[in-house]
Amino acid sequence: MSLSAFHRGFRACTGLSPLQYQKHLRLYEARKGLALRPGNVAAVAAEVGYESLTQFTREYARLFGEPPARSIRKLRLTGAEPLQGIGSQG
Repeated sequence: MSLSAFHRGFRACTGLSPLQYQKHLRLYEARKGLALRPGNVAAVAAEVGYESLTQFTREYARLFGEPPARSIRKLRLTGAEPLQGIGSQG
């Protein structure tokens, strides 16, 4: 299978490119970590592979619609599941 055929097939199955999917996995894992250990955004960002807190915060807000601290606060208030929705956004 060629690389381009793999990418097309992957996108057809997931709605995301392999790189986008990997990024989503990292960000959902970070969201889960923040739900379990609030207030330690920098440590959680580093645990999922982000060297830059600014980049992590930007990508987190792009995916979830708000910065990590606000997002986790809302999750706690509503009791929503932190891993809900992986792969549903493209």
